Amino acid sequence: MPDKNAPEHYEVIVVGAGVAGIYQIKRLADLGVNATLLEAAADLGGTWYNNRYPGARFDSESYTYGYSFSKEVLDEWHWKEAFSGQPENLKYLNFVAEKFDLRKHMQFNSRVEAAHFDEGENIWRLHVCDGRELTCRFVVMALGLLSIPTLPRLAGMEDFKGESFHTFDWPHEPVDLTGKKVAVIGTGATAIQVIGEIADKVGDLTIFQRRPNWAAPLNNYKVSDANMAAIRTRYDEIFATCARTPGGFEHEPDRRGFFEVSREERVAMWDRLYDEPGFGIWLQNFREIFTDEEANAEFSEYIAGRIRQRVKDPATAEKLVPRDHGFGVQRVPLETNYYEAYNQPNVHLVDLGEAPLDRVTATGLRTTERDYDFDVIIYATGFDAMTGAHDRIDIRGVGGARLRDKWRTEISTFLGIFIHDFPNLFMPNGPQSGSASTNYPRGIEIGVNWCTALLEHIWAHKYARAEVTAEAAARWTDHVEKMYEVMLMRKAKSWFTGYNSNVEGHEEGTIRYLVYNGGMPKYVAAINDVAAEGYKGVAFSDGGPSGTTRATLEKTA
Repeated sequence: MPDKNAPEHYEVIVVGAGVAGIYQIKRLADLGVNATLLEAAADLGGTWYNNRYPGARFDSESYTYGYSFSKEVLDEWHWKEAFSGQPENLKYLNFVAEKFDLRKHMQFNSRVEAAHFDEGENIWRLHVCDGRELTCRFVVMALGLLSIPTLPRLAGMEDFKGESFHTFDWPHEPVDLTGKKVAVIGTGATAIQVIGEIADKVGDLTIFQRRPNWAAPLNNYKVSDANMAAIRTRYDEIFATCARTPGGFEHEPDRRGFFEVSREERVAMWDRLYDEPGFGIWLQNFREIFTDEEANAEFSEYIAGRIRQRVKDPATAEKLVPRDHGFGVQRVPLETNYYEAYNQPNVHLVDLGEAPLDRVTATGLRTTERDYDFDVIIYATGFDAMTGAHDRIDIRGVGGARLRDKWRTEISTFLGIFIHDFPNLFMPNGPQSGSASTNYPRGIEIGVNWCTALLEHIWAHKYARAEVTAEAAARWTDHVEKMYEVMLMRKAKSWFTGYNSNVEGHEEGTIRYLVYNGGMPKYVAAINDVAAEGYKGVAFSDGGPSGTTRATLEKTA
């Protein structure tokens, strides 16, 4: 008789049913692998399941964001907007899952609380929130980069009598803000989307800003039948362009030198790009805006001028112009009617640099200057980016090493896919991979395909264990850090560098190199070179912690 209490065993367990996890389980199902996917939420979708706040939408062109792996999906799906909103995005992911019958491989409401590597058996033991233990040979962590919301560290948050929530936890039931007095804390990317969407719908809106962020117009538009038909004829060209651009978009950088072009020509180009859809104003620009202080300062002043044109009150406009970093040195929020919102008489901006928040009260918020009464408080206070979702799982590798301890002050990976001392665990979208700083689905398809090919290599050779060497991880981490040296990004208080004052240990002064910023073509070349050289830097073995190593493919210079 089988032991009913024995753990469920799989060859591969995928953790996370977002964009990356859906594609990873699709690849494994196609291969006939005994695999399952564990998802903490009640359904699939990841970011697009959870983030239901008003204004949530792509900042990538929809037709470049969707999966490229299936011609059927490309032919059948009609994007309705150039930058699609959350309800449609979730509908799209469900369409893909249903088309390929992927739900039968997914387990929902199955939050992984712990994942421990069993060195004697070379398996992972996963403990799920419902009390089950599952085992597998390989774990693929397809965790969301921005899936762990962070709340401000304010006294009295539990005292507020009205409605309050982080944007990530926006209720799935409709929230009626009509006529309400609403507070938004934060002016980052999420807040910029929310504010532009609700400003003309609420009774009164007060925005509490710690420091401003640069933003540029989204310039969204409807996609007609004719537009969509034309897009379908260009999909091969579109994805080829995305593959050769640093950001994985159709927007290609201007290859001319910044100072080789006259000031008049530069401004004319900026005027055109500012009025065009999407990231063109950022990614079709001169490359020097990312690396040269003088070039970035000139361009930032141009954007500041556009803000001043759009915000009628000069004092408010100046408060919305960032002073601590230049335009484009961190991911740029795209907005719709954000700056115009401040021209409305019911919208008020509170500069927390002048009057910091003191506490939450039963009726609203208190700064060092005064009390404010609200019906609703919206916390748009960001995420524990990149590593937060990993940190929430008790992940232990060789010798019981805890991943959250390993990453507390310094991030170290190999290709953003492997972690030293954590065998048989792969991350197609991990920190220091190419996915975080690019058009995300373009990055994750590359990561998933690479991880799947690695698994096929392991199975073909009947290896039991694959782990990155310490030397390979150190080399990659050093390479990632050096890539920051030429980028102005290194000076920004951004989640790209691990900054989040709402997370203990991630405050100002702590730099963690979270993203690979060499661009997608360089990243793809690097990971393909590793594979072509027999997965150089990865040690494969037959079994046991001291088992015979069949291939330690670390080559020394």
